[in-house]
Amino acid sequence: MMLFAGALGGIVAGAYGVITHQSNLAREIIGLPESDPPRADGVYLPDGSGPVSRGERPLRFAMLGDSMAAGLGVDTPDQLPAVMSAKGLSEESGRPVRCNTYAVVGATTADLAAQVTAAISDGTDVALVIIGGNDVTSRMTIGSSVNLLTAQIRRLRRAGIGVVVGTCPDMAAIKPIPQPLRTVASTWSLALAKAQRTAAQQAGAHTVLLSEVISPEFVQRADELFSGDHFHPNAIGYEGACAVMLPALCAAAGIWRSASRSGMLYS
Repeated sequence: MMLFAGALGGIVAGAYGVITHQSNLAREIIGLPESDPPRADGVYLPDGSGPVSRGERPLRFAMLGDSMAAGLGVDTPDQLPAVMSAKGLSEESGRPVRCNTYAVVGATTADLAAQVTAAISDGTDVALVIIGGNDVTSRMTIGSSVNLLTAQIRRLRRAGIGVVVGTCPDMAAIKPIPQPLRTVASTWSLALAKAQRTAAQQAGAHTVLLSEVISPEFVQRADELFSGDHFHPNAIGYEGACAVMLPALCAAAGIWRSASRSGMLYS
């Protein structure tokens, strides 16, 4: 049995290494944007205007995580997921919402601590965390990833911040990763997403299981929903993702009593 376990561990480690190599190769072939996503932090109003300066204390919203949270793949600031989420929160609450983006392109869950420190320091009321894809391609174990995520959620909750975690998307949608490695990556990302959901809920966060809520659409409509790099969503893809996460954000911010209003996969 120990011999079998050791052999299985070697196979998994080898698969991780090949996934990382193939994913990096695909990125080199396709190419990534030469610059970071645009930034449009500021205060957004219920009528959809912003960013503006306001005297009234706004609801403070923080976007944390990786390139998906940062909005890599959009063309204009108004297409950023942080901006769309802030506008949605403002419209639902009837209050101005200050949007602060701490997400960093290429971040893994190990990089989340610095983002959380900044969010707490800035007096955040509600935070959306989208993280996990780079954990898969960087060979971070699911246990390590989840433990790191749990620690940061607990820090946010101790600071009185409502938290929503958008779990790791299904990497089956990432066509530049060739088969059969895409299937291996998909299996790993789905396992990570479910572990993230369980751990995040236990730590006091709301969750949105992106692998079930939006990933099937990205698999079926890749040409419509991915940006030119074929790794990150375009404006339409981000808009759909933000729409399914808004109910959980409203619940975490205390705007709605629960996240069941839309009947989707929230908790």
